[in-house]
Amino acid sequence: MPAAWGAASVEMHQIRYFLAVCEALNFTRAAESCNVSQPSLTRAIKGLEDELGGPLFRRERNNTHMTGLGEMMRPHLVQVLIETDAAKERAKSFSKLEDIELKLGMMCTIGPRRFVPFLQSFRERHPRVRLVVQDGSNLQLQERLAQGELDIAVYGQPDEIDERFHARSLYDERFVIGVGPGHAFGDQNVVCAKDLDGQHYLNRLQCEFFDHAGKLFRENGAKTIIVFRSDRDDWVQSMALAGLGFTFIPEYAVTIPGLRVRPLIDPEIVRTIQVVTVRGRPHVPAVGAFVREILAFPWANVSG
Repeated sequence: MPAAWGAASVEMHQIRYFLAVCEALNFTRAAESCNVSQPSLTRAIKGLEDELGGPLFRRERNNTHMTGLGEMMRPHLVQVLIETDAAKERAKSFSKLEDIELKLGMMCTIGPRRFVPFLQSFRERHPRVRLVVQDGSNLQLQERLAQGELDIAVYGQPDEIDERFHARSLYDERFVIGVGPGHAFGDQNVVCAKDLDGQHYLNRLQCEFFDHAGKLFRENGAKTIIVFRSDRDDWVQSMALAGLGFTFIPEYAVTIPGLRVRPLIDPEIVRTIQVVTVRGRPHVPAVGAFVREILAFPWANVSG
């Protein structure tokens, strides 16, 4: 905790209540999630506001919004909570010599390079946690989560995630068009959906947006010709690089050097990558640490 605040000026329960309201944007639901009465939570937030010198939330009838001060303080208080919880977990693991295996499901279309900095950071903070990463489609990961075969999963999909699960957003990712040298799209700054009409399409079988994108393409008068299909993204990208056609791929999933990518517009298609757990399921402490840290990680500063 920053020294300027003093050793005991901000209590940990105030920080937890504040972050609960940030997530729920509703004092009643935040109090329920923290297992306290709403008046107790409201008093704690008021005390925190007095300490920090201004209102953290603006309540307008049934609407709760964060103020500028609240937005500014949120990442700092998240870091305080992470550091405090991490210290407790390290002490507990050291004293009990815990050797924990954390089973993480990662959607197979997510580029690994974007996740390496976070996984490296998590490993440094929690050296006694062994990460086991399993890949699969979004539907496969959902089933494994439900069956208890995974502790956590990271994936995205065009539809709302099943209410059995608790999903929180990490970052948004655009879809792009990938082609090899010499393809006409390589001379364009962007590619419109209508430009895809009659073009040779290299289909990624694991693409969770295939049906959604196909519908949008048809609505914009584009009928593509599928000439190659594979469940391996590296094969699809290699075939595009060789000049067989275009591929439709998330921007951070591009792994083949030399592949030329162009933003897809009219319409732009974007997926939201989320961290997902099962609602109401008791978890080992490592799961809570992983979720807190992946949510606090500065994804905007990481290139694909």
